[in-house]
Amino acid sequence: MDKLAVYPGSFDPITNGHLDLLERALKIFDRVIIAVASNPAKNPLFSLEERMDMIRLSLADHPLAHRIDVDTFSGLLVNYVDRVGARAILRGLRAVSDFEYEFQMALMNRKLNNKIETLYLMTGMRWIYISSRIIKEVVVSGGDVKGLVPEVVEKKLIERLRAQKGHVGAMP
Repeated sequence: MDKLAVYPGSFDPITNGHLDLLERALKIFDRVIIAVASNPAKNPLFSLEERMDMIRLSLADHPLAHRIDVDTFSGLLVNYVDRVGARAILRGLRAVSDFEYEFQMALMNRKLNNKIETLYLMTGMRWIYISSRIIKEVVVSGGDVKGLVPEVVEKKLIERLRAQKGHVGAMP
């Protein structure tokens, strides 16, 4: 039986930090599902389909792409994880500030389904300061994110955010 993990998130957009975590997870798991959360309440910059397309395009030439699936889910994460036959949720931690929220989520997920484990990988030092939100803020302010996100993501961000520059008030 394959060791399967689910790597959930909004991925709005996916960053090189996300991809680094994925690469490291593939050293532990046979397969990883990147599960893009369908949560309109978060007011994402990109639609669910756009986020999934950017992830797929970012992984198109990856040598381990055959071990990575991209899917979407809504509702309880543990229900999705159970439905796909995984027993592990993969999460990344950048700083102590991430820990409190992640700890609460892991405990709730364990309460909901104690057969599913949550595993944390520390973000690589090279990416520790990167988040999707910061990336969007840099782009909307005219900054350069080359090397921080896949090229396809950089192009989509510039296209979307610079076009909206007159509407900067509320950052997604």
